[in-house]
Formats: sequence, structure tokens, C-alpha cells
Amino acid sequence: MNTKVNIAGVELKNPVMPASGTFGSGKEFCGLIDLNRLGAVVTKGVSNIPWEGNPTPRIAETYGGMLNAIGLQNPGIDTFIERDLVFLKQFDTKIIVNVVGKSISDYIEVVERLGDEAVDLLEINISCPNVKEGGIAFGQNPASAMEITSEIKKKAKQPIIIKLSPNVTDIREMAKAAECGGADALSLINTLIGTKIDIHTGRFALANRTGGLSGPAIKPVALNMVYQTANAVKLPIIGVGGIRNAEDALEFILAGATAVEVGTSNFVNPASMEKCIEGIERFLEKKGISDINSLIGTVC
Repeated sequence: MNTKVNIAGVELKNPVMPASGTFGSGKEFCGLIDLNRLGAVVTKGVSNIPWEGNPTPRIAETYGGMLNAIGLQNPGIDTFIERDLVFLKQFDTKIIVNVVGKSISDYIEVVERLGDEAVDLLEINISCPNVKEGGIAFGQNPASAMEITSEIKKKAKQPIIIKLSPNVTDIREMAKAAECGGADALSLINTLIGTKIDIHTGRFALANRTGGLSGPAIKPVALNMVYQTANAVKLPIIGVGGIRNAEDALEFILAGATAVEVGTSNFVNPASMEKCIEGIERFLEKKGISDINSLIGTVC
């Protein structure tokens, strides 16, 4: 029974990994889950300099999910290489670094610093606001998405995964732009924009007023966007959004995803990914399926 999958030439032992921002850089969960069991570890977003993030409160629970407005707080590339990457190297799993920035040069600085490090793939978060274009996210404009993909691809030594935002008119248009820019793979979706109000205080639940909605509530949206994208481009896709168990993961694979990322569920049950992997294995055995790759994109 083969559970190995291939993302842009990088072989993962299974298709399950954490979603960026929900797992720290692995160390935070190492006492709760066996990192060796995961297909890969996707790190929290890493920027060229330390980011403080947004003011608190930054997280609010919602029906079927949660809102977050962390603001991509992280200690920067220097600390990541010296501390987090050193820690991750000891495990038998692939390392995917999520890269963030406020300008193309910010992204490229991180990508170049990681060029000679023991990193397998780079996940480029283009949902960040482009400060040179009035704060509009790179991932909300096809031309910007293609440009940043192309410029990063010129400098990257590892394959690049472009993480797409769902806050667009047509996800297929953005996927095609990334493909034209030279992306090696795609991951989708990032969070949906939402808000919450405390009726007792009359104030927004988040200091930022709006935040990113994640969790089971967004799964049908994510699943549909993965299906649409899989039928619009030829790149391998990592499905993200509301995945809690093997059944959810397999739905994304049937829709066209090669692998999946588990996010909000990690906060509810740190063992979610291990249980997801075990559930996939049981499903394949029960159905007599020898290779998980034979399921990719077979929904009818």
C-alpha cells in the first residue's frame, strides 16, 4: 500500500502536513505529536525581519471555526535559521518554509537566505498586502500574482508553492497567473475574510476588526476551489481548509489535491494529523487500493 505522494519532485511519505500558522515551526507540538509521522512540516510564515503582528485580541472563536488576526508575527529569518530550522532537521520529514513579505524584495531576501539551507519546498504566501500597491494583496490581482511568482522563481533554489487567497472573484484566474509565472505547485485556500462583534460591549471581537476565518465552516468553499483549480491548471495542488480527519482529506484528494494541510483542527486536537494519516491507511486497506495516487482527481 503506497501512501507516498510527489510535490514538484519532492517525495512525501504521506500526503498530510500542518497548515502554516497553526503549528509554529514544529517545536511547539513535538511533545504532543510524532513529527516523523508527518509527510512534511509547514512552518509559520517567515519574513526578512522580525514582525510584531497585530494588537490583541487577535483570535475569536466562531461557529464552526475561528477568526485570527495575528498579523504574521514571527522572529524573522535569522532566528528561524539559527533556532527553528536546526530543530526541524533532526526529524524524518520534509521541511516546507512558508515565506511572507510586504514587497517582492522582502520575499526574495528570505528565499535567497534559504537557498543553501536544508529546506525541501517554499510555500509563498501571496495573501500579504503589497505596500507598494496601496496595500492590495499580491494574491488578489492576477498581474501581481504572476509578477511575484516569476521574480521569486528566478531566485529560488527550491521548488515554490504559491498559496492562493480565496478572497478573489475567480480562483482559477489566480491559479493560471501563478502557473504562468512559473509556480511548481499551488496550495489553497488561505483564510476567508470575516468579522465578529460582541453585542454586550458593542465592540469588534478582534482589535483588527477583521480576521481570517478558518475551520470546518470553510471546508465546502475550499473543496470547491480545489476542484475548480485542479481542472484549470496542471500543477500539483495542496488542499487546505477545514480538514479534520481522513474523510475530509480524502475528499480533497478526490477533488484533485495531491496532498493536504490540517490547520485549525490542530488547536482542538494536536493528534488530528496522526489520526488523519491512520484513517487514510485504513481506508486504502479496506478498499483494496494499493496506491493513494490513483485517487487523485477521480471525483465524478
